[in-house]
Amino acid sequence: MKSKARADRYDALSISMHWLMVLLIVGVYASINLSELYPTGSEGHARLDAVHVTLGLSIFVLVFSRLGIRPPGPAPEVKPPISLTQRRLNTATQVALYVFMIVMPLLGWLVLSAAGRPIRFFEFDVPALWSQDLALADKAKGIHETIGMIGYLLIGLHAANALFRHYVVRDNTLLRILPNRHAQADSHRDKSA
Repeated sequence: MKSKARADRYDALSISMHWLMVLLIVGVYASINLSELYPTGSEGHARLDAVHVTLGLSIFVLVFSRLGIRPPGPAPEVKPPISLTQRRLNTATQVALYVFMIVMPLLGWLVLSAAGRPIRFFEFDVPALWSQDLALADKAKGIHETIGMIGYLLIGLHAANALFRHYVVRDNTLLRILPNRHAQADSHRDKSA
């Protein structure tokens, strides 16, 4: 829950979930890119592919948890206030990121299902979403890869906006989501500047 004394920041659980999702997304991209260093069918490729699937499904599970734990009421205010257009753009980007974190794992799950491949989530077998259909698997894989490339842009814009607002505009956008000790250090730095 959000404390009234800290209404300028997200609550600790929301902050933790945000940064956990960041780490999982980095892991998803790293594992799939590193798997390309190994020949298809090799043990190294298979292991990194398994990591990619597990992390992707973890994102899928956690995104719903994250939506469920959102504290009621508005997000902490951005200070100094931003324009209505900027708020709308921020909201659109957030919605796009949530859609991305739901659609990408679903597409990956569909690819594996339609390809007839077993799907493991840690030690559990995950049921197929679709019966084997190699044409569908190829189509879904192409869409999954395309949206994955768009994801780089979306995530990059989100991070660039936060850094721009922190270092150029000098508002509290980034401070609202930083872990407490980092936010306090930055706040002290800003006051001394």
